Amino acid sequence: MKLRFTLLAAMVTLASSAALADVNVGVTLSLTGPGSGLGIPMQNQLKLFPKTIAGEKVNLIILDDASDPGKGVSNARRFITEDKVDLIIGSCITPVSAAVAPLAAEAKTLQISAAPVGVPPDQEHWLFRLPQGANVMAYPIVEHMKKTGVKTVGFLGYADAYGEIWLKAMTPALEQAGIKLVATERFARTDTSVTPQALKLTSANPDAILVVASGSGAAMPQKGLVERGYKGKIYQTHAAATPDLVRIGGKDVEGGYVVSGPAVIAEQLPDSHPSKKLAVDFVTHYEKLMGPGSRNQFAAHSYDAAIVLEKIIPMAKKKAKPGTPEFRAALRDAMETMGRTVFSHGVMNWTAKDHWGYTNETGVLLQVKDGKFVVVH
Repeated sequence: MKLRFTLLAAMVTLASSAALADVNVGVTLSLTGPGSGLGIPMQNQLKLFPKTIAGEKVNLIILDDASDPGKGVSNARRFITEDKVDLIIGSCITPVSAAVAPLAAEAKTLQISAAPVGVPPDQEHWLFRLPQGANVMAYPIVEHMKKTGVKTVGFLGYADAYGEIWLKAMTPALEQAGIKLVATERFARTDTSVTPQALKLTSANPDAILVVASGSGAAMPQKGLVERGYKGKIYQTHAAATPDLVRIGGKDVEGGYVVSGPAVIAEQLPDSHPSKKLAVDFVTHYEKLMGPGSRNQFAAHSYDAAIVLEKIIPMAKKKAKPGTPEFRAALRDAMETMGRTVFSHGVMNWTAKDHWGYTNETGVLLQVKDGKFVVVH
């Protein structure tokens, strides 16, 4: 009997040791609330996430942050204190990612954000982004404005960090291009109407208006502008490059422009594009899982997150075991030294000085034609 108990104790000890070797990944996504159009597709793609990497079991702990920064903070605390995660992925909206960042930095835990987010320098060390930065994505928008004779622009964006990032990126880019920003209006993510803002912008009558919103929330402001009689060009950011924009916006988004990473228009990419093979692979598997036409910019971020982990986990394992502070630090260091890496959304090359990574060649300008995204040549 004593031998049996000894064997059982040994088995429990071995099982515990094996569990400690697992790579635990905390994932906070907006599965409800205004950001759900971004979070749900990411969750769908995570069903295809590799179960093991470099011989280690990968455990995804997925929690809903309800598009709420406070809930995102609660999720991060649980990941760090209870789940002892090796890294955090998320969130998919900027305000929540920004709220998670200080906790990740304090815990010295890598955060891979699926939203473009700016943070203070002390938090930057532990934060890397999967989406393209506003500076990179503003480039094809401004180039198109220049090419099509746009001289004046209005801005209609979220009254939060995402809106601010884009305003800061567009202002100097427009100035350099000789284009005047004539009106700036803001609205909250939870607003159901932008009538006052649309009236002000329409009365200013700029040649073009940039709408800064995300997911399903991006259709409402564009509809508001069209309903108030605006006839100029309307541009949207890469957070709007989702089927929800067309589904909800209908005829009011026809002819509108959206900047995007290459993943959502995989088949339209030239064969010479470095991301074509992976973009097609992403679309093929995602639409097999979710159905034709379901491809999504944010689902592709989950696809690219797997590419990242498949590269950094083997690098980190050479220095430490999963579940340790040394392993978490090694994962972070690997992000800066993994080198040129092709994603479905472009070519990434994170460095110690650049945790955004993409270049100006990354953004692809799309136009909505007959309810579909078409590359603008």
